[in-house]
Order: sequence, then C-alpha cells, then structure tokens
Amino acid sequence: MAAEVSYGRLDDDDYPAYTMGRAAEILHTTPAFLRAVGAARLITPLPSQGGHRRYSRYQLRIAARARELVDAGTPIDAACRIVILEDQLAEAQRLNAEHHRTAQAQAPSTAL
Repeated sequence: MAAEVSYGRLDDDDYPAYTMGRAAEILHTTPAFLRAVGAARLITPLPSQGGHRRYSRYQLRIAARARELVDAGTPIDAACRIVILEDQLAEAQRLNAEHHRTAQAQAPSTAL
C-alpha cells in the first residue's frame, strides 16, 4: 500500500523523489553545489527516513536557475539571492496585477 501512495506522488512537483546523487546528476553538477544552495537557503531538501537529503522537481528547477548564473560567473551566494529576488518580484507583480483586476471589477462604470 505504501508503494502505491509513493508512486501516485511522482507527478507531484513538490514530492522529494530524488536523492542528492541523482539530483546532482540531473543538474550536471556536484553534491557540493546542492549543499551550497541549501546553505544559502535557496532550497531546503527534505530528509528521507534514513536522514538523507531528498529533492523535488520544483527544487531542482530552482537549483538549475542558480546553476546557470554560477556557470556565467556569478558567485553562488549572489546567484541564490538573485533567484530569490526574481521570485519575490514575480510574486509581487502577480499580486499587483490581481489587485488591479479586482479594483477595476469593483469600480463603477461610467456610462454616458
């Protein structure tokens, strides 16, 4: 029964399905890189029952963004901060657009 539950979650972007070694392989990087982005608090791997780090697909996408910046010469701490700030900006823009839509929907129409 537990296996059926786990298999069903493989489509879940937040399910920690990947070991550190497999995650590093997918990203074409090293486990040290994954530890560094974890130390910079860009991603927080979830521990398995045995205490090993496990990563989700969502976390791998975030780490890949940082890796692109590092590959372009950005220090890892700065790359992680840039990714965090980009995500915060995108969320603020989304909320602002939502606020404007709500305000426009509530504004009285000015029919002549």
